Amino acid sequence: MANPLLKESALKLKKAIPLMLKHQIPTTPTNYALWYAYVDEKSPKLNQHLDEIVGQYNTCPPSYSERLYREYLAEPAAINVIDMRLNLDAMVTELSQSLKDTNLDASQFHHKISNNYDKLNKIENEGFSIEEVLAVVKGLVRDSNEIRVSAQHFSAQLAKAQSEIDALKEQLKQSEHDMHYDALTGSLNRRAFDSDLKGILEQQPQGLCLIIADIDHFKVFNDTYGHQLGDQVLKAVTKRLTEACKDGTKLYRFGGEEFALIVPKSQLRRARQLAESMRRSLEKLTLKDRRKGETINNISASFGVAEYRVNDSHGSLIDRADTQLYQAKHLGRNRVMPIIR
Repeated sequence: MANPLLKESALKLKKAIPLMLKHQIPTTPTNYALWYAYVDEKSPKLNQHLDEIVGQYNTCPPSYSERLYREYLAEPAAINVIDMRLNLDAMVTELSQSLKDTNLDASQFHHKISNNYDKLNKIENEGFSIEEVLAVVKGLVRDSNEIRVSAQHFSAQLAKAQSEIDALKEQLKQSEHDMHYDALTGSLNRRAFDSDLKGILEQQPQGLCLIIADIDHFKVFNDTYGHQLGDQVLKAVTKRLTEACKDGTKLYRFGGEEFALIVPKSQLRRARQLAESMRRSLEKLTLKDRRKGETINNISASFGVAEYRVNDSHGSLIDRADTQLYQAKHLGRNRVMPIIR
């Protein structure tokens, strides 16, 4: 039985692709998402805006495409990579059908060849006239040309489609990466954190611990040394924290100079020990400001740790870790809270 979602994607594909071809729209992931949403008709404002642009330019210039994408589709609720993957599957289904059609043509050609072969046997056995022989030969030529044209058409269609699919898959792979990773530090981002935390809370929350870390006096680094060095601090801290991750612990850039770590199948005491080892590792971190020739060796961070409790939600667990982080800052920074006796 056909997957209803795949069937729906195939129908939208049949609507979106001809429109893109009609208006000479390049088949980039951004444009594909834009026109997919257009035929989906769930955003009247997007459709109205896009209609106005196409009415003015007979196409949608790249700058407008990017702007519309950011304005209407940036949120994953509108359209996401999963939808696009389903449409790739639908494209493959369409190509598969073309292959079946070509195979059908080949089968019909084989049937015609068999009939003409029977006629050739009759020529030998029954003695056809020259006109009848020529008719059989012309039939063979005609049928051969038909299957040749059909095969050439499909071969060209397949090669073009395969090239586009390969390029789109590569772009989608990059889009998926960009969607879940922070561009500056290379760590997982807040979107990935929210998704992972919700998933673990729904599936296997027992023993789950959350660590939130915040670089101390980060604004001072930016104000004193400039944003470029501030970026270097973020990268260096990310590297140190990542190196300390083990047993399934994952690091995420939570926002700004704040990081979150999901520690599965643990307990508060062990998670706190991990945070303490990270804190000490950051204390040893040094960076050099090449422009001023100064060495920076006063990097530190504060940590808040919380363990899952029955009926904890995504928000309540974060709030408890955040409260502990606030306490660490309030008590003088460069420390891990809570204190366990």
